[in-house]
Amino acid sequence: MSNTDDTEHAFEGATSGRTFAEPRLDLNGQTILVTGGTGSFGHKLVDTIISQFKPKKLIIFSRDELKQYEMAQRFSPQEHPFLRYFIGDVRDEARLDQAMRGVDVVIHAAALKHVPIAEYNPFECIKTNVLGAENVVRAAIKRDVRHVCALSTDKAANPVNLYGASKLASDKIFTAAQHMGGEGGPVFSVVRYGNVVGSRGSVIPFFRKQIEDGADHLPITDPRMTRFWITLEQGVNFVLSSMALAKGGEIFVPKIPSMSTVDLARSMAPHLPQKIIGIRPGEKLHEVMIPADDSRTTFELGDRYAILPAYGAKLMARYLGDGAHLVPDGFAYTSDNNPEQLDAAALRRLIGDAEAA
Repeated sequence: MSNTDDTEHAFEGATSGRTFAEPRLDLNGQTILVTGGTGSFGHKLVDTIISQFKPKKLIIFSRDELKQYEMAQRFSPQEHPFLRYFIGDVRDEARLDQAMRGVDVVIHAAALKHVPIAEYNPFECIKTNVLGAENVVRAAIKRDVRHVCALSTDKAANPVNLYGASKLASDKIFTAAQHMGGEGGPVFSVVRYGNVVGSRGSVIPFFRKQIEDGADHLPITDPRMTRFWITLEQGVNFVLSSMALAKGGEIFVPKIPSMSTVDLARSMAPHLPQKIIGIRPGEKLHEVMIPADDSRTTFELGDRYAILPAYGAKLMARYLGDGAHLVPDGFAYTSDNNPEQLDAAALRRLIGDAEAA
């Protein structure tokens, strides 16, 4: 499937038929640890695992006791005896090492993610996003974990802000970890996707609150701005299916739709004018998921791409042997050149899918 397919068919597949549900890593009988597990992704992941698998243990590792308490009200260990809530910080390697005893699968979702906050608190961002990634890798190798998947972001490609730069460093740590673990070590992979519909900090709930509060306009940072969009359910499915495909060292990127923030605001509130307020510190006009410089090691796999490490000649040969093909030299996957563009109707379906999930 080419990324230059007819736009109408492409966005229809992305917003409805493209679930990223297959293949799927089998989590039955496994002990799973989720760092940053009390966030939006963690809630959806736990809900998915509870409804579709029978794990041996599911450990929610995070540093916020209030969020853990609140999450335990929804997902009770009494009702689901395999659930464990584990207070800890990825900055603390000893605590991670203790938490990973007997763990088979690690999904690393912990991060400081707010772009302006990271700009003003750079040391804290580095401690969690970079040093924390290193701690996860060391503990996983030491404890003989089988699979490790780290969540990344479109902001990690050609980064212009500290958050993106820290996540790029994290991506490099996890892809290099495949060699650090050696033969028989964990299978490390990374998933990179765009803005999540309805997640905390997303512009969609922000716009919705403005509308509900009777705002007389919607603020727009820049009329040219575009972003990638994915639902939480798609994101969780993408993680589990990418882990099933992973050979070790890849960054997986989904094919998902884009939309301009102007069209987003107009679709949600066609009756409200828009006011340009200027780009916030560290923001981009358009997001990049695959830079052109990575095209030489990027393979197209139907509903996703796999970026292989530059030193992964053997890995590249395995992908070629499996029938995957390289993208054209100079190919770049960005939110402004993406042929899958949402219109108002498609956006409503995407939001509806997110709320129904």
